[in-house]
Amino acid sequence: MSNATLLHLDSSILGGHSVSRQVSAAIVARLTQADPALRVVYRDLAADPLPHATPASMPADHPLSGGKGDVASQQALDAFLAADIVVIGAPMYNFSVPTQLRAWVDRILVPGKTFAYGANGAVSGLAGNKRVIVALARGGNYADPGFAAAAEHAETYLRWVFGFIGIAPEFIVADGIAAGQREAALEGALKSAGELKAA
Repeated sequence: MSNATLLHLDSSILGGHSVSRQVSAAIVARLTQADPALRVVYRDLAADPLPHATPASMPADHPLSGGKGDVASQQALDAFLAADIVVIGAPMYNFSVPTQLRAWVDRILVPGKTFAYGANGAVSGLAGNKRVIVALARGGNYADPGFAAAAEHAETYLRWVFGFIGIAPEFIVADGIAAGQREAALEGALKSAGELKAA
């Protein structure tokens, strides 16, 4: 068994009614069942949010902070950097991710830590040694490629953000939550979580 660390983040504002929280918990249960030595660090970004980004609220490691930075923001960055696996409960709100999750993302995109600037611009990929699994819950259905291309800014955003820092995220998706398909979507996502490859 490993001595790996799993960072578990939830961002839904719906508490126990949240589909993304149920699915992210199932993902963590699956991974800890496979590796009981896995150390889990949990943060509820809705209950314990980071502030919206300002220079003073950024991690000390971020150039904008002038080396002073915010302690909680630095801790969020350090927790991400220390994690081997990151599991994120991410609902789609108004076609994008919750602002609480976006505030966290602002703390982990740090030049010199997760990406760098070279002579020709940004050099991505400094955090490529991590596994990221996203439990994504969406109210509508995004099977239509045209509709998804126009309206889907949660999975596409997270896929790009993590790709930029060198990670190919995995997604377990529950679609149609607000379109009369909640139970079927939740059941399917929980099944996928239970069948998730452990390593």
